[in-house]
Amino acid sequence: MPLDWSKPPAVLVLEDGSVFPGYAFAGRGEVFGEVVFNTGMVGYQEILSDPSYKGQMLAMTYPLIGNYGINSSDMESDRIHMEGFIVKEYQSHPSNWRSEKSLKDFLEENGKIGLEGIDTRALTRRIRTRGAMRGVISTEVEDTDILLEKVNADPGLVGQDLVQYVSCSRPYRWERGQVYPLESPVEVFDRIRVVVLDCGVKYNILRNLENLDCEVIVVPATTKAHEIIALTPHGVLLSNGPGDPAPLTYIVETVKNILGKLPIFGICLGHQILGQAIGGRTEKLKFGHHGVNHPVKDMRSGRVHISSQNHGFVVITDTLPQDTQVTFINLNDNTLEGLSYPSLNAFSVQYHPEAAPGPQDTGYLFKDFLNLMKMQKDKVV
Repeated sequence: MPLDWSKPPAVLVLEDGSVFPGYAFAGRGEVFGEVVFNTGMVGYQEILSDPSYKGQMLAMTYPLIGNYGINSSDMESDRIHMEGFIVKEYQSHPSNWRSEKSLKDFLEENGKIGLEGIDTRALTRRIRTRGAMRGVISTEVEDTDILLEKVNADPGLVGQDLVQYVSCSRPYRWERGQVYPLESPVEVFDRIRVVVLDCGVKYNILRNLENLDCEVIVVPATTKAHEIIALTPHGVLLSNGPGDPAPLTYIVETVKNILGKLPIFGICLGHQILGQAIGGRTEKLKFGHHGVNHPVKDMRSGRVHISSQNHGFVVITDTLPQDTQVTFINLNDNTLEGLSYPSLNAFSVQYHPEAAPGPQDTGYLFKDFLNLMKMQKDKVV
């Protein structure tokens, strides 16, 4: 597609020196991040509002983006967390009865740059060959050598604690899609109470828990084990979140002090945190898993599920204790997608059972967690 120079010129420069000229359909300025791609054909709003993309710039492989606009119901957090958004072709006139605003307006309300007109197929092939790379999008600097120097000075994701930027600052109660301050002392209900350790939680995780009639309390990632236990929950969910799990030693320590005392369910980053808490290590993937069509095999039943995924790091299977049960593997690359530690009532998955966007094959895992919490409640009674 020829460049439309009636729009502000913009350029994407990768750390390997690759240059992709285009133009800004939203926002202005200069942003840095790790460049990754997502293979989903739909769901760009849920993807944009997923806190797990903090520190990254995302390219959509589907060529036409923006055609159904943005609405207030499909948000997965309260804002956009990724650094920049890259598309082949932006559709400026959305057509959908649920649309409330354009993608351009949504990006600019959040102070984000939207880059259009580049060859996203070539970019995707580059990332698949070379791996996820640091990059910069700029509407201000034309000299790509200067931009390349800036990219090489960027620290990247490895070793960075990005959870601190996306976790809530105070505990709150989630009820019917609304956030309410957590009052003290905690009220007593005859319901299953679950505490969600917020590492960048997606709203649909909270919706799934509430749909099972759970009382949902969300706490900051810095919350200590004794503070969580003082809330008298029947279980703890470790949420998804962005970046490298290795530097999150404070969260790992919290989980170590909860293991065996309460049922635990980890999702995505929560899976990596649980893996570390039981003695495992993590490593970075070449270009990560970002999409809604990843096949995972249930090692217990042999069934294959299609899953929604968004992660750049994995737990190394060989570093886990011998009594850890491997529950799921990724059929594309055989990486670990799920683990279980029955003696501690703890389990986790690397993919997203809450989907949003994506298939709902594995939504039953929330019911599995509910059953563990019911047993915990019966023990307390």
